[in-house]
Amino acid sequence: MLKEGESLLVGHFSDLHYSPGNLVEADRCFGFALENAIASGCHVGVVSGDSTDHRLDAHTPALSALARRIHQLTAYMPVLMLQGTFSHEPPGTLDLFRLIGSRHPVYVADRIHQVALCAGQFVPSDGPVFAPAEIDALHAQHGMPEVVFTCVPTVNKAVLAAAAGIASAATAVGDHLANYLAAAGAVNRQWRAQGVRTIGVSHGTVNGCQTEHGVPMAGFDHEFTIGALFDAECDAFMLGHIHRAQQWERECRVVAYPGSIGRFHYGEIGAKGYLQWQISVGQTTATQVRTPARETVCVDFDGPPDMAKLAGVAADAADRFVRVRWTVNEEHRQLVDRDAIQALFSASAEVKLEARVLPAVRSRAEGISRAATLPEKLGRWCELTGVEADPLMDSLSMLMTLDAQSIVDQVLAGLSAQSVRKEIEASDVAVSIQTTTPVMATLTDMKLDDDGPEDLAIPATDSAVLAADWLTDDLFA
Repeated sequence: MLKEGESLLVGHFSDLHYSPGNLVEADRCFGFALENAIASGCHVGVVSGDSTDHRLDAHTPALSALARRIHQLTAYMPVLMLQGTFSHEPPGTLDLFRLIGSRHPVYVADRIHQVALCAGQFVPSDGPVFAPAEIDALHAQHGMPEVVFTCVPTVNKAVLAAAAGIASAATAVGDHLANYLAAAGAVNRQWRAQGVRTIGVSHGTVNGCQTEHGVPMAGFDHEFTIGALFDAECDAFMLGHIHRAQQWERECRVVAYPGSIGRFHYGEIGAKGYLQWQISVGQTTATQVRTPARETVCVDFDGPPDMAKLAGVAADAADRFVRVRWTVNEEHRQLVDRDAIQALFSASAEVKLEARVLPAVRSRAEGISRAATLPEKLGRWCELTGVEADPLMDSLSMLMTLDAQSIVDQVLAGLSAQSVRKEIEASDVAVSIQTTTPVMATLTDMKLDDDGPEDLAIPATDSAVLAADWLTDDLFA
């Protein structure tokens, strides 16, 4: 297949995530990538897991589209497909692809083992690595392989937990895989000494790598460390599962993620694409080829959305996928006009509006929790709120010392006393009015002596008018 001294060119694709929801993005990007790989003359295709996003029925258009793409690729090169995360690729999902090879086969790696590519045919090991007798038989029957793959698909942690115990299952995965990679490294050194290229293919998390959102993956429960991967003595180690492209190099050997084939989530950073590997014994390079992944625009506000700012963003957001997020208090949630935001981005491919509403939080009065008794708590509350405490204290004392009937009787007695006081006040007003009326009548009938000054004499005929004026005039004018 290869001329002497020619580098092996491998097209490395990962995390295709075909599904009804991702079909347009996945098929556009994967279609571009495989056509580019074919045009570039790649010798082998590798899909390092998560070809599907979840379980797909046989009649699903997404599964049909993926099958057509793999069939298209096998017309030009052999393809190795690795088992990915079980939640994305339930066991058995990839079995169908064994049947769709065209001029070249599709090999499905669903267990930990090694497989050699000899004259376009995949020859797997019986155990986890090639035994010396298998290597001799391989040479005798097929000649020298072009490349030997070390395949590490997703590990079933449930099986490992049953064997190692639940408490140590998380860290035991990394320990077991490190031991396997070291054992595979001893075999791979023999292959490399014979001039055979060695490639590792796995699906998992490298401790210290970064997610598509820029978050470092640090912990003790990840499958691999960089040191363990280089211990496998592979010229190239092709990884899947992390959606951000990144790579590490040591002694001209490379470990790399190509990242997801397309952009399936908002907020993903970095370019999307696949990797073209040029592999020779002792010399490897990996180059990213970008795919036409969709462009996303994410706008976040710490408060209600700024419509002026959104208008500026909308001017450059035609045919893009837009997400607008904001944080607003519960009492201000109605200030956001969702319809107006949708109208601004009417030319965009998609608009996703996400509101984070902060609920109103009402805290207790300061220091009330430190009060020992209920009267003290009530007194503290009255002090902080400016409420007169005595009436509330009296009512609280009644509630704490009397039964319900006694409280009712006391309240009714208070209401009766209040009614009696009102009647007494009303009778006093009536008596006052009755006492005042005869006096007024006497005043109106009085005449001054004739001995008095004539100018002070008040005619009898005007006495009624005087009385009326005295009663109706404003005395304080």
